[in-house]
Amino acid sequence: QVQLVESGGGLVQAGESLRLSCAASGSILRIETMGWYRQVPGKQRELVASISSSGYRNYADYVKGRFTISRDDAKKTVYLEMTSLKPEDTAVYYCNADIYTLTGTRVRSSDYWGQGTQVTVSS
Repeated sequence: QVQLVESGGGLVQAGESLRLSCAASGSILRIETMGWYRQVPGKQRELVASISSSGYRNYADYVKGRFTISRDDAKKTVYLEMTSLKPEDTAVYYCNADIYTLTGTRVRSSDYWGQGTQVTVSS
């Protein structure tokens, strides 16, 4: 059973910073791309940033220069460093990972999601 557990959300004022963490656990062979998404009520979940197993990073235009994604493969953890936060960054942030597991003799790749962590930025 694979789980992704996020932490680090909270309430901050505009201009401040937060660091989100997401740790994967379970019978994991390998983790490919890891990423962060966010969602506000009434809107679709959208990609914030992703990082491949080789370290290639992809960012949404609205966070470039403010957010930094990183990963620690030994800890099976992905981070999102958020600086210069704006009220429009308020959302529930979800961790996502493409994870390979071994079931019997079969290797499977599946998409996993965390439970979400609330980030609220006040003006």
